[in-house]
Amino acid sequence: MPIRKIAHVGHPILRQTARTLSPEELASPETQRLIDDLIETMRDANGAGLAAPQVYEPVMLCAIEVNKNPRYPYKPAIPLTILVNPEIEFLTDERFDNYEGCLSVPNLRGVVARATHIRVRALDRFGAPLDYEVKGLTAGTYQHEVDHLFGKLFLDRVTDSSTLTTWTEFERYHMAAFVERARALVARDGQ
Repeated sequence: MPIRKIAHVGHPILRQTARTLSPEELASPETQRLIDDLIETMRDANGAGLAAPQVYEPVMLCAIEVNKNPRYPYKPAIPLTILVNPEIEFLTDERFDNYEGCLSVPNLRGVVARATHIRVRALDRFGAPLDYEVKGLTAGTYQHEVDHLFGKLFLDRVTDSSTLTTWTEFERYHMAAFVERARALVARDGQ
């Protein structure tokens, strides 16, 4: 399972809407290898998720996992999850100001208002249907990854550009207050 190169902001692939995968394509050895590569690349980069377009494959597929991630020590655990052809439904108008970063936008973070309660419908890597609700900070992670499948980066959702910061300045000036708010949300919603 090779580690794949990650596309960076400015590459046209990140602005394309990915195409859906048929059941036959999903079951193919090529797509199953892509899923394995996506997982390994995400883990190697310490990402909380990675979408196929980020590794130059414009298909509706992403991986999400948070397991003692050193980049996101405040995020609750998310078991390895593969979403194929996902759809998100917002179940609340409540938003959380999430300081987001992205493997495709190195060393930059900014505040994005994310829904705190969503419904996810997708297929897993074997084609079995998934249909469940996600709350809290975890809901933001799902929204971020699914955005990639529709050609959206977190930069598109930042409404106040004065919140943009490098990782070093985030840690120095913004992380403590953000983590306090994030932990309160996790304590409330359990996710």
